[in-house]
Amino acid sequence: MQSRQLEAFRPELTGHCYRMLGSAFEAEDAVQETMVRAWKGLDRFEGRSALRSWLYRIATNVCLTMLTSAQLRVRPMDLGPAGSGHATDPGEPRPEQIWVGPVPDARVLAAVADPADVVAGRESIRLAFIAALQHLPPQQRAVLILREVLAWSAQEVADLLDTSVAGVNSALQRARATIATAEVTADVHDPLDKEQQALLSSYVRAFEAYDLDALTTLLHDDAKLSMPPLPLWLRGHDDISAWMAGTGSGCRGSRLVPVVASGLPAFGQYRPSRTGAGHDPWALIVLEISAGRIAGVNNFLDTARLFPLFGLPAHLG
Repeated sequence: MQSRQLEAFRPELTGHCYRMLGSAFEAEDAVQETMVRAWKGLDRFEGRSALRSWLYRIATNVCLTMLTSAQLRVRPMDLGPAGSGHATDPGEPRPEQIWVGPVPDARVLAAVADPADVVAGRESIRLAFIAALQHLPPQQRAVLILREVLAWSAQEVADLLDTSVAGVNSALQRARATIATAEVTADVHDPLDKEQQALLSSYVRAFEAYDLDALTTLLHDDAKLSMPPLPLWLRGHDDISAWMAGTGSGCRGSRLVPVVASGLPAFGQYRPSRTGAGHDPWALIVLEISAGRIAGVNNFLDTARLFPLFGLPAHLG
């Protein structure tokens, strides 16, 4: 069996590990470890179906081991109440290890021909869903992903996790109850949806013109803005506008480059360079859209790691 047969599973395994771990970078580490272990034991396997199940067993166990010492990954909204848009201090940056982060769709979704499967895949990597998963105990998290996302049978999951069908069903029931309390309704990115594309085009025009009145009309009344690794987050038109007009006004004159992140529309944001030449990376903006308006603006500021991950240039001339 050739290594390219293992590599064919890399995207879907990365998606599985991303759901388990909440980090694109940790997911890639987990998949790499999975591939190393699989390569060492390839002679024990024949047949694609058995290979896939075996790889998922390895990947799940790698993730469960990593989670024994990992800190809970969260979003700024999990840390405390919304702040003031007039704040001048957004707080000290928190370590990368505590944040749920975005991932490029192409890294975690296997190529499929059925549009319904594409939508289902994107739904399962939305930021809010990934964040909700992180609040589940690791075993429950694995059960929910394997049963609800990958559509494995209870017996298959029980075999993978070395537990009973009754244990799987019990864990699934508890996991479903937890997920039901989370807000995971953001629309996935759909380049064929004319209304969504019109909204995104309006967002780009308003942001690049830094027309705060126009931006406000695109937001839900209780829209949220966050800026990991900074803990401050804001809710509502007044605070978001106040922040953008005040402390965040350095974003005036920015340019946006479209990408897709975690099943959602996203943009690489470049602010005018301090050298006066071109634009430099500032944030990866991931938008959450619901009912035709923007419900969440997630600004991930770790551009040194995120922009290369998304294939975004280091500078705009």
